[in-house]
Amino acid sequence: MKTLRLETTAPFQGLAEIVADDEGLFAEEGLKIEWVDREKGVDKTPQLHITDVTGKGVNRYASHGKLLEEGKADLYNACEWGNYCRVESTKVGSRQIGRRSIVTFAALVVRGDSPVQTPQQFANRQIGVPFFFGTHYLTLQMLEGFVPREQIKLGRVPNGSPYRFKLLMDGQIEATTLTEPYISLAEKKGCRLIISAFHHGTEVASERVDAETYSAFNRAVREAVRRISANKRAYLHYFIDYYKLKDPEIAKLTIDDLRESRIYVVDPAPIPAAELQRTYEWMRSWGFLDETPEALNLINAHVQQHGYAGGQEAAAHF
Repeated sequence: MKTLRLETTAPFQGLAEIVADDEGLFAEEGLKIEWVDREKGVDKTPQLHITDVTGKGVNRYASHGKLLEEGKADLYNACEWGNYCRVESTKVGSRQIGRRSIVTFAALVVRGDSPVQTPQQFANRQIGVPFFFGTHYLTLQMLEGFVPREQIKLGRVPNGSPYRFKLLMDGQIEATTLTEPYISLAEKKGCRLIISAFHHGTEVASERVDAETYSAFNRAVREAVRRISANKRAYLHYFIDYYKLKDPEIAKLTIDDLRESRIYVVDPAPIPAAELQRTYEWMRSWGFLDETPEALNLINAHVQQHGYAGGQEAAAHF
C-alpha cells in the first residue's frame, strides 16, 4: 500500500476526499492517506493595512502548499487561482494536475445593519479577504462587473471562515467572504449575502505523485462523488462536525440549516485548455502572474492527461 501525504482540507474544499478516506475508498485503491496539518502555526491576526489587491509581499504559502514546499506533503488542493500563483513560485517543482471534485460555494456577506444592499455599493468600501485563497480572487471576479477595478478595496484577514465571521460580527470589518457552514450561520444571525458564486479548485502535487498514483486517487474520489451526489443530506453533517468542537455556534446548527444546493461535487477532471488560458490571462491582467510566460507552465501535462484511468477520458489534451 502506498502512503500519500495530503495537506488537511475542510469539507467546503475537500468533502469527497474526506469521505473517500473515511469510507475506505482510498484503501481499496491501495492508498494509505496520511493527513498533515497545514494550519499549525498559521498567523490568524487581521492585517487590514495590507491593501494591495494582488497581495504583493504576502506569503503565497501561508497555509496551502507550505508543507508540500517543505517536503512534508505530496498533494494539496486549494482554489485554482491561488494555485496558479503558488506553482509559479514553487521551489520544489510542484504543478497542478487537475481540478478537485468539489465546486466551492462562497458569498460576500455584510451584517444586517450595513448600508450595503447591492454589489455596486462596495465601491471604495474595504472588504476583508484572505489573500491568495479562493474568496480573495472570487471577490474580484464577482465585483469587477459592478465596480471599476480601481474602486475595489481589499484588506487582508485570515484564511478560515470562523475567523472572518468573528471579525465581521465584532465590527472589525464591514464585509467579508464566507464559505459553508458559516454562510448559513451568518444568515441565521441576520447577515445579508450581497453576491455569491461557485468556484473551482485544483490539486497540486509533488513529483512523487505519478499518473498511476493519481489515477488510483481519482478512482476513490469518483466513488465518493457518486455516493455524495446520490444522498447529499447524508453528508451534510461533515460541515457541522468539522467546526463544532471549536465553535459552539456551529454546534447548534443542524443539517436542516444547510442548503443541499450549495454542496456541489463533480468527478475530478483536467483543467479544460480554454479555461486554463482564460484564467491565466485574467490573472495576468490583474498582475498576479509575473514570471510565467505561458499557461501550460502551470500544470504537469503528463499527469493531468494520464491521471484519470478508469474514469472519463481527459477533457483537454495538451
